[in-house]
Amino acid sequence: MIPVPPVPAALRRYVVARIPYDVDFGAPGVHRGLPSTTITLVLPLDDPLRVSWAGRPATMHAAWASLSGLHTEPAAIHHDGSQRGVQLALSVEGVRVLLGRPAADLSGALTDLDEAAVPPALRQLPERLHTLGSWSARVGLVDRTLAALAARGGDPAPQAEVAHALALLTAGARVADVADEVGYSRRRLGTLVRAECGLAPKAFQRVARLETTRQVLGRRPLAEVAATCGYADQAHLTREWTALAGCTPTTWLREEFPFVQDHGDDGGAGSQA
Repeated sequence: MIPVPPVPAALRRYVVARIPYDVDFGAPGVHRGLPSTTITLVLPLDDPLRVSWAGRPATMHAAWASLSGLHTEPAAIHHDGSQRGVQLALSVEGVRVLLGRPAADLSGALTDLDEAAVPPALRQLPERLHTLGSWSARVGLVDRTLAALAARGGDPAPQAEVAHALALLTAGARVADVADEVGYSRRRLGTLVRAECGLAPKAFQRVARLETTRQVLGRRPLAEVAATCGYADQAHLTREWTALAGCTPTTWLREEFPFVQDHGDDGGAGSQA
């Protein structure tokens, strides 16, 4: 772990996570990037980040500032054995405020800051990061840049009902219940949610549920994870992971945490992850 201060309070609505990383994988390979309810901005330090949609090498994109919108398929992040940089997870509101555009504009995209036509201060950030020699200085520069953009205001925030709907969907509420809560028909809700984040409410909810399971996988039996996170059963959990992540939960654990003791494989028997 690289010791850095937490995300400043003024940015926490917009920056869900800000993670400096320095990883030695030991050999070249591919890391699996899972769907998320946040928009990912990666600022690599050593080499441009090479990322594609899994199984689709023709979509490969290399950039010093890799930006990916909301998506419902896994990404393949290619590395030469080590990686250093800063990764940001931006909220849907944060994309409006910091990048000056709705998250829907980036849905399903693998792009960079130049192609996304974001504010100049952000486009200049990768080059400025490369002039700094410490993690504290790099993180400080990122925080100051984002704080200045937040103070500028960017695009107007999503309308309150849409923001509330996204929060309810993230928490696992059923689409029909969310529509009732915010006072829209399901069709109207779908139109507004897609216009804001690029995903239909049901797709956003599926991604949010996958994201929730990531926090508890390897700590509880898979059947318990399925019940806790709102899946019909363990088989449903496995089908959703295969569809969205391109692998089963156990496979993901083995890839990410080779020494984590899992409490049950995808068929229910115990296994070493």
